[in-house]
Amino acid sequence: MVRFASRMSQMKASEIREILKITARPEVISFAGGLPAPEVFPVEEMKIVSAAVLDEIGGEALQYSTTEGYDPLRAQIAARMNARAGTSVTPDNILVTTGSQQALDFCGKLFLDEGDRVLCESPTYLAAISAFRAYQPRLMGVPTDEDGMIPDALEQILRTTNAVKFIYVIPDFQNPTGRTWSLERRRALMALAETYGVPVVEDNPYGELRFEGEALPSLKSMDTKGLVIYVSTFSKTFCPGLRIGWLAADQPIFRNFVLIKQGADLHTSSISQREISRFLDLYDYDANIAKITTVYHKRRDAMIAAMDMYFPEGVSHTRPQGGLFLWATLPSYIKSVELLKHCLAHNVAFVPGDAFFPDSTVTNTLRLNYSNMPEDRIAEGIKRMAAAIREYSNQSLRGF
Repeated sequence: MVRFASRMSQMKASEIREILKITARPEVISFAGGLPAPEVFPVEEMKIVSAAVLDEIGGEALQYSTTEGYDPLRAQIAARMNARAGTSVTPDNILVTTGSQQALDFCGKLFLDEGDRVLCESPTYLAAISAFRAYQPRLMGVPTDEDGMIPDALEQILRTTNAVKFIYVIPDFQNPTGRTWSLERRRALMALAETYGVPVVEDNPYGELRFEGEALPSLKSMDTKGLVIYVSTFSKTFCPGLRIGWLAADQPIFRNFVLIKQGADLHTSSISQREISRFLDLYDYDANIAKITTVYHKRRDAMIAAMDMYFPEGVSHTRPQGGLFLWATLPSYIKSVELLKHCLAHNVAFVPGDAFFPDSTVTNTLRLNYSNMPEDRIAEGIKRMAAAIREYSNQSLRGF
C-alpha cells in the first residue's frame, strides 16, 4: 500500500481550477478564474523580443542561470518597486520566482512547522491558503472590514496567541474582495508587527492596476525592521504564461529564501526572465499597464452597472478601485455553493466565497472576475446570474 506524507491530508483540489474545467465550454460565461484578458497581451511585441533574445544571447538564455535571478531584471524590478511602491530595495533584495505562487509556497516552507499560526484577512486569497496549508499550520482569520484588518482584533490575537509565524495580507485590490486598505490601517498593522516582531507577507499582484483614487504606500515602504516580505508578479500586468514573479526581503530572510529556491528548482526560466527584461528595455511598460487598466476599468463599470440593474434587492457588492475582482454578499438564506449549481444550469459561473475564509463558515458570498469578459458578455452573464438567484430564492421560499 502506498503511504503518502501526512501533509497530503491538508491538500485539496483548487475549487477555482475545478470550476474552470466546467467553464471551458464556450457557452458558459465565466466570472470564476482570475484570468487576465488575452487580447491585451503584447503578442507582436513579444515576437520581436523573443527573436532579439535568441539572436543576441540565445546560448545564455537557454542555459542554466543563477538562483537569485537575471541581474538586469532584478535591477529593473527594484527600480519599479522603489518608484511605485515607495520602497528602498536594491537588486540584492530581489529573488525572481516561478510566479508569485512559488513565493507564497516558499514563505510557508521557511516559517511554518505543524501547528504554527498564520494570521490573514477574512476572507483571503484561496491559493495562499492552499500554499500555506501544505505545511500544516493553523490559519486564523482576523476580522476585516472595508478598510482592512481591524487593529484591535489583530492586537488581541497577537497578545493572546502563541506561535504566530507571520501575517499574510493583500492591501491593494484584495483577492477576493477587491478592497484596498486605508493608510491608517497600513500604519496600524506595521506598528503591531514591529511591536510583536512578527513578519508580514505583503502580496501585491494587482497594485499597478488602479482605475481611480490615489495610490497608497506599500507596507514594505513603512518597514523599519526588515519584517516585510513583499511578493509580486508579472502575471497580472504582463503575461501570466511566462510565470515570472518575485519576492523582496531584507537579509537574513533573503538568504534563506535563496537556499529554498536552490532546493526547489535551482532557478526560474532563464529565457522568460531575459524576455521580460528586454521588453522593459524596448517598450513602454507603463503604457502597456495603462492599456490594461483602461480595459479593466470599463469591464468593472459594466459589471457594477449590470448588477445594479439586474440583481434583486438584498445582494450587495464591493466597488473596487482597481484589480480584477469584486465581492458580492447574498441574503443569508442563499448558499453560494448551491447557487452555483443553478448558475451553471444558466451557463454562467463564479467562485463561491466559502473557500476564501480560512476558519469560518460564511456561506453566502461569492467572487466575480471582470477582467476576462467583454462588456456585452458581462452584462449577459450578470443577467443570467440574476435569473438563477431569483430561481433559487423562489425554490427556497417554497421549501424545496
